Amino acid sequence: MIRHTRVFFRTGLLLSLFSASVCLADLPDTIERVKPAVVAIGTYMKTQSPPFVFRGTGFAIANGNKIATNAHVLPETGSADAPELAVLIRSPRGEGSIRRATVVRKDAEHDLAVLHIDGPPLPALTLSSTPVVREGQEIAFTGFPIGGALGFSPVTHRGIVSALTPIAIPGANSNQLNEKLIKQIRRGSFNVYQLDATAYPGNSGSPLYDTNSGEVVGVINMVFIKGSKEAALSAPSGISYAIPIYHLNNLLP
Repeated sequence: MIRHTRVFFRTGLLLSLFSASVCLADLPDTIERVKPAVVAIGTYMKTQSPPFVFRGTGFAIANGNKIATNAHVLPETGSADAPELAVLIRSPRGEGSIRRATVVRKDAEHDLAVLHIDGPPLPALTLSSTPVVREGQEIAFTGFPIGGALGFSPVTHRGIVSALTPIAIPGANSNQLNEKLIKQIRRGSFNVYQLDATAYPGNSGSPLYDTNSGEVVGVINMVFIKGSKEAALSAPSGISYAIPIYHLNNLLP
C-alpha cells in the first residue's frame, strides 16, 4: 500500500508540473492577443519638441475606436492653443502613428475615462463580466512603464491579486474639496485590487487581465511608493493597485 501511495504521489506531481507548464505556455499567447490593443496616451503639438508628450497607457475596448484609461492620465483642460489629446499606436512592425482623441466619458471618483479615436478600429479587448476576481488569481498587465524612457514598446508584468482592499482617491489639492467630493467622503471608499506585481509611472491605465483568457478584470491606477517619488524606480515596492472592471462597465453605454 505504501508503494501504491508513492506511485500516486509521483504521478500527481508529474500532472501538476504538466498543468503548470500548460498555464505558463498560455501567457505568451495571451500577451500576443493583448499587445495590439494597448496604446500610449499623451498630448500632441507639431511645433513642440518632442511633438508627442507621454502621459499614460490605454487600451482599446468596445468597437475598437474606444480607448479606456485613467482619469488622472488626461491633461487638464487648457487654452485653445494647448496641445491636443492624442493616442500613439504601434503597428506590428513597430511603426508609430498619432491619432487625435476626444473624451467620451469620465469618472473621476473611480479614476476612469473613455476616449474616442478616429480611423480604423483597433483589436478590442474583452471586458470581464465577473463582478470581482478571487484573491490569488493570476493576472498580468501590459503598458508603458517609465514612459518614453524605455521606448514605446508594450511591456508586460505578471503577478496575483493579493487582496481586495478599500481605497479613496483624493483630490489633487484642498481646492478640490467641493460638494461632490464631500458627498464621496460621506459615502465612504470603494474596493480595489491590491496586486503582488510591480507597476511603474507610465503603467497608469494599463489593462489588468486574466493570464489564460485575456479578459480584462481591472485597470492599473497607482503603485505604492516607499519614501520619495524617485523610489518608485530605484526601490519599487512591488505593490500596485487596480480599479475593478465593473466600474468601467458601468461607465460604458
